[in-house]
Amino acid sequence: MSTTNLSKLRRERMLAFLEKIREKHTDDESLIAINEIENELTEKKYGLVWEEHEEDVDVQMRDNIPVFTEVKDKEIVSDENLPYNFLLEGDNLHSLKLLEKTHKGKIDLIYIDPPYNTGKEGFIYGDKYIDKEDAYRHSKWISFMYNRLNIAKNLLSQNGILFISIDDNELANLRLLCDSIFGEQNFVAILSIENNPKGRKNSNYVSICNDYCLIYAKDFKMGYFIENIPKDVKDLVKDENGNYVHNSGKRVLVGENRFNANVTNFSSDKHYTIYYNSTQNQIVIRKETDIETIDADLLKQGYARYFSYNENGFVYNTYTEQKIKDLFEDGKLDFKNGKIYEKNLSTKIRIKSIVTNRKYRAVLDNMEVDYVIDVKTTSAKTNLEQMLNVEKLSFSNPKNIGLIKLLISLIDSKDITVLDFFAGSGTTGHAVLNLNQLDNGNRKFILCTNNENNICENVTYQRIKTVITGMRQDGTTYSPSINANLKYYKTDFVPKISNDGDSFIEDKLLNHIAEMIQLEHAIKLDNVKYVLLLSDKQADDFINNPTNLEKCKEMYISSSVLLTGKQQQLIDKYDIITHIVPDYYFENELIEVDER
Repeated sequence: MSTTNLSKLRRERMLAFLEKIREKHTDDESLIAINEIENELTEKKYGLVWEEHEEDVDVQMRDNIPVFTEVKDKEIVSDENLPYNFLLEGDNLHSLKLLEKTHKGKIDLIYIDPPYNTGKEGFIYGDKYIDKEDAYRHSKWISFMYNRLNIAKNLLSQNGILFISIDDNELANLRLLCDSIFGEQNFVAILSIENNPKGRKNSNYVSICNDYCLIYAKDFKMGYFIENIPKDVKDLVKDENGNYVHNSGKRVLVGENRFNANVTNFSSDKHYTIYYNSTQNQIVIRKETDIETIDADLLKQGYARYFSYNENGFVYNTYTEQKIKDLFEDGKLDFKNGKIYEKNLSTKIRIKSIVTNRKYRAVLDNMEVDYVIDVKTTSAKTNLEQMLNVEKLSFSNPKNIGLIKLLISLIDSKDITVLDFFAGSGTTGHAVLNLNQLDNGNRKFILCTNNENNICENVTYQRIKTVITGMRQDGTTYSPSINANLKYYKTDFVPKISNDGDSFIEDKLLNHIAEMIQLEHAIKLDNVKYVLLLSDKQADDFINNPTNLEKCKEMYISSSVLLTGKQQQLIDKYDIITHIVPDYYFENELIEVDER
């Protein structure tokens, strides 16, 4: 039985009526208005619909070009050979616009903890706190997130993953918004995070003890998570080799099997009989064509016979002969009760959709240890207060480093770039540094946050500095130092129209090229190993001096610089890598200026 789409019929009637109006009103003003009405009628009719709002930062970027300015006295260097991490102070939309130039398709993991839009605190839109009385509070929040998530999608690498913490105020809207931006097919999961085990006391109905984490992939088919939760020792036993194995749920590889096909090709690499001597720990493999034919000599020598069968006939084994040999050599087979099992030597399990706080005895690196899963907000607050050596934080509900480490460790590679553009107190940066210290990883982070109530300078920066140096701001020791580097940038603007007749916009933008190069390549332009050459004179002065070239590793050269043949020969002689400073840093903005 077919159904009638009444909304579609109404739209078609209105569109037909618009055509009649268009025939009678051919002036430009009327046609523009008619086209706008037509666009509204033909837009998608399923999904999230909201009243679009404009932010102050959008207005600023109409007449100004966003740039970064380095705060050099906040640079932290503990190992010049390591790549740099970055802390970007300012409106995160501003930072994201610039990151789109330096990191498009290069971010492996994004974690954000945006404002939850509770109507009570924390969400500012257009220099105004949004409360529950604002009739457009949901539309403003969605507009706010839409602008940022669109850029986030562009920043993610092909196998990149996005994690978003949220509570139930905007969970439903966020899910629909992300489905629209990333595609419903790239939705991974929603985690329930037990951030407050005791439950909140501010409800007449349910005591809320959790919030959520939405997970989306840039391309669901390209990404995957590793198993990263250590197993409880109670679920494991030691085998004859002293390795922990799972004590149940082992897979039968050879033995009675009602599912595999009957053997028709007796020379197949999946048809074989195994004779196993437990005393000598040896196997002998035979190709047998009759299930009743048994190698009596091997049985006399203490071997037991194992084969796959169903009723009175052979069936194919699960693995090839070579695979079974490899498993035996690796000690991964268990011979028991006429069957051969594959040992489950994995001591980790996959993350579950409900993340709860736990303390238990676990197995790590084949050793029994005390293990803690702590995702509580209360312990995160206490730990941060101890780190900053303050009695009470000026803000509430920092994220727990345990949660962020858990999420980052889902990614197989230890050499990834992590972005948090709602960095707040800097938990994500702390988590990256801590994980690198634990597993010798080479992860890098980029943090974006505003400086409301001096949070970027007094909390985010001080936290990262304390973790790297091991020293609190007051000079007391917090922890052992960590080898890592950090650069601190502030967002700024260059006006598209200058009132200064002696200064060109191109020259002003050149003053901020170094920041973009350093950010894109995670380096420091030190004029020794990493050199920026913006003019022919700078190129002549540097390249024509062999002493400079001996120490130089990479050169970043403006496209306006013309190298001589001799200079190129010198660069090649010293195996120096050269990069042309990309026009894409500010090319589009300069085109807009020229068109004015």
